[in-house]
Amino acid sequence: MEIEIYADVVCPWCYIGKRRLEQAVESYDGEVTVRYRPYQLDPSPVPEPRPLVEAMAAKFGGQDRARQMFGHVTEVAAGAGLKLDFDRAVAANTFDAHRLVSWATDRGRAAETVDALYRAHFTDGVDVGSRDALAALAGEVGLDAAEARRFLDSDERVADVSAELAAARQIGVTSVPTFVLAGKYAVTGAQEPETLLAALAEVERRESAG
Repeated sequence: MEIEIYADVVCPWCYIGKRRLEQAVESYDGEVTVRYRPYQLDPSPVPEPRPLVEAMAAKFGGQDRARQMFGHVTEVAAGAGLKLDFDRAVAANTFDAHRLVSWATDRGRAAETVDALYRAHFTDGVDVGSRDALAALAGEVGLDAAEARRFLDSDERVADVSAELAAARQIGVTSVPTFVLAGKYAVTGAQEPETLLAALAEVERRESAG
């Protein structure tokens, strides 16, 4: 079964959702292939790196509100075995990060690249909008960092990723993570592993019946 994950690499619930899906797949008997689809929570440019806490405070009505939100998601993430450090996180536009995932997919390193991006943003305080940082992350997952940098500096995959982002909107993806199972069944949100496992089993039942 193919699972398409619509997600953004600066979305904490997407990070949690990916981990929970992995936990569900561990208990699932069927064969699964995962495809990462791009989505941008905020496509506006980020001219200068700025602390995420500061950016979110401006968006959600002050630091207290932002920290309250961060506190909740950090707790949920810890329950899934993930460490989030919002005090280190840097606000970033993720278009080039999605291009890198697309490039890494062709080289068999999609999952590792997505994990590296989440970890860089949420744990290590790396600016995932920086091409230098993205090329270095490519190197960390076994890809050629210099080749990755040349790719990022070109216009390769710009049209492809733009088209995929538009396609996500056209099929009605408005929040992430959204998991599309077998090309037609959507599950939204960072559901518990048990819920995702039940969805996999139900889709398998429907597909084999059809």
